[in-house]
Amino acid sequence: MKVIAIEEHFITPMYREKVGANEFRNFYLQSRGAAMGHDIVEQNSDLGEKRLAHMDAAGIDLQVLSFGSPGTEAFAADVAIPMAREANDMLFQAVQSHPSRFRGFAALPTADPVAAAGELERCVKKLGFKGAMIHGHQQGHFLDGRKYWPIFERAEALGVPIYLHPTLPHPDAIKAYFSGYEDLARAGWGFAVDTSCHFLRIVFAGVFDAYPKLRIILGHLGEGLPFAMHRLDEHTRAAAARRGLRKTPLEYFKENLLMTTSGNWYEPAFQCTVAALGVDNILFAVDWPYEANKTGVEFLKKISVSDADREKIAHRNAEYWLKL
Repeated sequence: MKVIAIEEHFITPMYREKVGANEFRNFYLQSRGAAMGHDIVEQNSDLGEKRLAHMDAAGIDLQVLSFGSPGTEAFAADVAIPMAREANDMLFQAVQSHPSRFRGFAALPTADPVAAAGELERCVKKLGFKGAMIHGHQQGHFLDGRKYWPIFERAEALGVPIYLHPTLPHPDAIKAYFSGYEDLARAGWGFAVDTSCHFLRIVFAGVFDAYPKLRIILGHLGEGLPFAMHRLDEHTRAAAARRGLRKTPLEYFKENLLMTTSGNWYEPAFQCTVAALGVDNILFAVDWPYEANKTGVEFLKKISVSDADREKIAHRNAEYWLKL
């Protein structure tokens, strides 16, 4: 069975220089790496033989690579623009070196939305990338703000999806909900809360009315949304109509949202996601190197689906939605 993984990260020298360490980040990286048996920072920095060896050992044929969180979104334009350019050019060279094993999602300097739209077009048209990954809010500003809509407009025009990836929650949320409990603010809980709320802001702002063919990808089996989709729709339909939205929230979920398996290896959550969204909208991903390739592939092989649906999740859906 062919396996394509689409949320697989890398970092650059500029990332290493600019992204500051702290007690909670260091503890997470060290403890998580020890649990999986590999050095996360080392593997994040490799776009060659070590990465390929880990892919081969697990049976992953192709990775769609993306710049690591917090990405360019943590910086103002003076840093974000050269950081995105460096990441995208570095990724292009990796794809050129291993064209049968790697594809790319663009990093975008969202601090300058016009420049971000231009960089997306460069990456798709000139570098052959398959979409973009955006790491949450831009220094506390969410992408429902009108100034960011040129990015959505360009993505729809190019026919590529945007992967909305987690980052640390908004600073106000950190203070209100996670002060003293910072270990909950990352992958265990805070990432999902911030990303799901961010996506809902995009829905209720009317982005999908303006750009109805746009697709947004959420990882980790939808950041908790499949479990809550029906209740959310039931209790916000009137509010959506009052805002002037043309469709119900549930219709936007089913028409504009894709989800991946990344880092959520739990059969009940998977079955909920399939029931809520349908198997055609679920793509395989690992979240390397923050998750183990072998764990992801073993999960893929064991989930309770037909062989035909397993093939869709493993590679056919990615081939369709990303035009691979």
